[in-house]
Amino acid sequence: MHFPSSASCVRGICICGDSSIATGSRDKTVRFWRVDETEKSRYTLSKTMVGHNSFVGPLAWIPANERFPEGGIVSGGMDTYVFVWDLSTAQAIQTMKGHQLQVTGVTLDDQGDILSSSIDCTVRRWRNGDTVESWPAHQAPIQAILKLPSGEVATGSTDTTVKLWRGSKCLHTFIGHTDTVRGLGVMPNVGILSASHDGSIRLWALSGEPLVEMVGHTSLVYCVAAHSSGVIASGSEDRYTKLWRDAACVQSIEHPGCVWDVKFLPNGDLVTACSDGVIRIWTTDADRMAGTPELDAFEAQLSFYKSNTKTVGGIKVSELPGLDALQQPGTKNGQTKVIREGDTGVAYSWNSADYKWDKIGEIVDGPDDLQGRKKLDGVAYDYVFDVDIEDGEPIRKLPYNRGEQWLLKEGLPLTYKEQIVQFILKNTGQANVALDYSFADPYTGANAYMPGQPSSFTSGPPEKYNFKYIPKRGMLYFDTAQFDGILRKIAEFNNAMASDEGQRLLSLNDAESMRLNAIVAILKDTSHYHTSAFADTDMNILIKMLTSWPVQMLFPVFDVVKMMIYHPHGANLFVNCLQSGNDILMDTFRRATAAPALAANQLTSIRAVVNAFRQTCFRTWLVHHRSEILDLFSECCSSSNKNIRLSYSTLILNYTVLLIDSKDEDGQQQVLSAAMEAIQLDVKSIAESAKSSKEAKIAEVGADIEHLIKSV
Repeated sequence: MHFPSSASCVRGICICGDSSIATGSRDKTVRFWRVDETEKSRYTLSKTMVGHNSFVGPLAWIPANERFPEGGIVSGGMDTYVFVWDLSTAQAIQTMKGHQLQVTGVTLDDQGDILSSSIDCTVRRWRNGDTVESWPAHQAPIQAILKLPSGEVATGSTDTTVKLWRGSKCLHTFIGHTDTVRGLGVMPNVGILSASHDGSIRLWALSGEPLVEMVGHTSLVYCVAAHSSGVIASGSEDRYTKLWRDAACVQSIEHPGCVWDVKFLPNGDLVTACSDGVIRIWTTDADRMAGTPELDAFEAQLSFYKSNTKTVGGIKVSELPGLDALQQPGTKNGQTKVIREGDTGVAYSWNSADYKWDKIGEIVDGPDDLQGRKKLDGVAYDYVFDVDIEDGEPIRKLPYNRGEQWLLKEGLPLTYKEQIVQFILKNTGQANVALDYSFADPYTGANAYMPGQPSSFTSGPPEKYNFKYIPKRGMLYFDTAQFDGILRKIAEFNNAMASDEGQRLLSLNDAESMRLNAIVAILKDTSHYHTSAFADTDMNILIKMLTSWPVQMLFPVFDVVKMMIYHPHGANLFVNCLQSGNDILMDTFRRATAAPALAANQLTSIRAVVNAFRQTCFRTWLVHHRSEILDLFSECCSSSNKNIRLSYSTLILNYTVLLIDSKDEDGQQQVLSAAMEAIQLDVKSIAESAKSSKEAKIAEVGADIEHLIKSV
């Protein structure tokens, strides 16, 4: 069976008693589900608890007692808070503030105290709403905390270790994983299970001895759980829940998204939390199995997801250019392009003699290892595809470069990450958090630079170094747009609605279409932005499209909005609208980013927000909606689309500059958490690569970074 827990991805599951379930989600809620009394194979939503101001992850169950007649829930969030909820009222009776960064785990000990773990590297003990004990359990972010039946507590960390605690005393450190330990579970009567970004699940004796390693996932493993029957379940970024028995994988269950959490019900049914916002329950009991309609719907979800995420050689087919890209002539004979045709990629080669693109064939395979560049005839390329020319012909090798290889793996300008480094330095210094070089990004496990390295000793006063590019003070914006393409796409959508009886009233009439062309003409003329102005009725056209057009048709409208906001008078028109009580922007962004969000909507809407930082009149709005904006676009940090990740990083950069300038420490902490989730920092290798560049400016940036590392 399955039930939609929220419109956003579900991050945490808690089994409450024999059959009830609590869930935590990116929509900032905690939800409590009970078995439907009229149909035992279904769950119904019983309570929704609202209080966190960012996404909710870990949960813990408080069994019913005198204080909690119906039981209670403990929740931790990215907002750094720990909440205690009374299920009889669905209200928070305790709000506990103490952690400096995201809360990653909560549990209760045998005395009823609450224990919480955090990216700030500490474990806190709470009693009656107050901190009674806190200790630095690891020298890197803690990702999970687990209370054992024996009374001890285990923690898993980005430092790759698992630690066993009695109180604040460390009994054992379990060493074996090679990357972040993300999830922990109890193996009844045996020991501790750990799930890691290294792709493995390990079983440990309480003495610290490794007993079993289970390998089978193809990406980061986020969670692990076990049942008393001996079955182990794990969930991964690879979209599979795997079931293990005696260290062997006995079943793989595909999901239409990342599997964030898994838990077993006492009856042996398995509960999974997926990034598509749905909780699913899997059973071996024929009486509780879903019916044919539900199974067909699930298969359709899988099919839809895979068709929208299909790749050829690591490139998403949905992100390949369409046939219209062949209208653009090649730049040299033999230049190759990979084009989307239907649900596959087709290779073309530019024929200079005939001035046309020749079809080579369909791409049937790609490189096995996309991390390293491939060689063909001794030359390195980003990809070397296998291409099926035609039936009966041998498979040919096609070299292909997607784009210039910059210094940073994510394709970001170097100064982006350096701004984040400065931000982390400042904030961790203020928070007095002890971190070292074993730190890795809590969500990717990538090595990262953090403060704490002692400076090398030199005799005499050190020579002062003059930084040229660090720290970066200014913000970045998106100041260009493909206006002709935008107008064509809007016209295409408008014509489709005009020809549909049910949507005809939503379409632009001829006068509105002509005025939209006039708006674009003003936006094209960037040299006169300081004097040009829009008509009073122009906002009405944009508001009509933003409020009434179907969500799948919004992305070209967002592109117009992006440039309107970049224009001084256009920005003022929007702010006047916002100040009148009609926050058309946030309303539309919420609609456009609701799961499952279109990549095109994510890209264009986040760029519109980025451009708002250019205008002083938008600053109050940006600060007021900071938490919600970061939450709405938080999924962008893990997008497979490089342009979306770039845009999200620009948003983080601009918020960083804004909040440091305004000395907003609460805001800085939230942006820091978002940055740590999104940005992979490997500063030392960045500096080395940059210093070796033949471009003087890049080499100077590398020197700046190197001196920054040495000076802290």
